[in-house]
Amino acid sequence: MTLKERIDADIKQAMLAKEKGRLQALRSIKSQILLAETEKGGMEGISTDTEMKLLTKAAKQRRDSAALYAGQGRTDLEEVELAELAVIEEYLPKQLDEGDLRARLLEIIQRVGATGPSDIGKVMGVASKELAGQADGRAISTTAGLLLNNTDF
Repeated sequence: MTLKERIDADIKQAMLAKEKGRLQALRSIKSQILLAETEKGGMEGISTDTEMKLLTKAAKQRRDSAALYAGQGRTDLEEVELAELAVIEEYLPKQLDEGDLRARLLEIIQRVGATGPSDIGKVMGVASKELAGQADGRAISTTAGLLLNNTDF
């Protein structure tokens, strides 16, 4: 079952259960999928990789909006964004915890032969592809930078 089919089925369930917040989040995801399909020509659908990128981008947007609303004291809007984020995260792969992220990055650093901070580009190129959807880009970048600055990894 493709992501689009799962979303369609979940939209029907949310409508029957009268879950307005969940329905809004699901419709938002479906809208992004439909936009991506029309950009590609619409006939063949979109790849799983593109689906993960869409979901990751949507999750990041919700996190950023929630943080902005929290900073402004708008807890009502923050709660809406966090609720939508929870729905989006149901479709994303399990996120790596800090220890797992560190271990995977160490393996990537050794594989590409990185020796210091000047090699961050090589590491990020591989890491961002391999860890897409499993970790936030900012977390990958920060952890990789720390590991490359610490020469005794």
